[in-house]
Amino acid sequence: LAGVASATRQYGLADKAFTFVVLIGISVPSVFLGMMLILLFAVNLRWLPVSGMYAIYGGGDLPDLIRHLIMPALALAAVATGVIARLSRSAMLEVLRLDYIRTARANGVRERRVIMGHALRVAMVSIFPVLGLQAGFVLSGAVYVEIVFQWPGVGRMLVDAILTRDLLLVQGGVVFVAACYVLFNIAVDVAQCLLDPRIKT
Repeated sequence: LAGVASATRQYGLADKAFTFVVLIGISVPSVFLGMMLILLFAVNLRWLPVSGMYAIYGGGDLPDLIRHLIMPALALAAVATGVIARLSRSAMLEVLRLDYIRTARANGVRERRVIMGHALRVAMVSIFPVLGLQAGFVLSGAVYVEIVFQWPGVGRMLVDAILTRDLLLVQGGVVFVAACYVLFNIAVDVAQCLLDPRIKT
């Protein structure tokens, strides 16, 4: 949605701010971003816990779990979100220059309906394939993020299994990650077919 809003206000202040934030998100590695988040929100401001899945004393409930999840989620999603947002802006700018968009505006169709009902639907066709590719980057980045934040997950489990030479666990973890990646890409392909029936043929 940020990419869509940026495309509708091209060269404006919001567009420039969006481009600046997205470029930072794409450029900064998830490991470094995670460490900076810990330094800012956990060490200096003390708003969030440093690491782990829950507090040792008196934790374990849902609010405590969410507090521990905020920084790992931000660090893990920053790069993928930046890439998708940048692509969304480019796709929307391309679609907004098409003739049928000008025709819809000339016929008095409301701008919100032109953007959300006509332009975004066409732009999503080129955005959806990238979602499947970004899933692989998220899965690989999860390994580093889980180690930095001491979060128990599949990535950290794989690293521990490799260090202890637990080959069966390594094999099972790799198969699980590959299956998740394949299933996510299948879901993306199905959603793309629903958006653009021409792909079915």
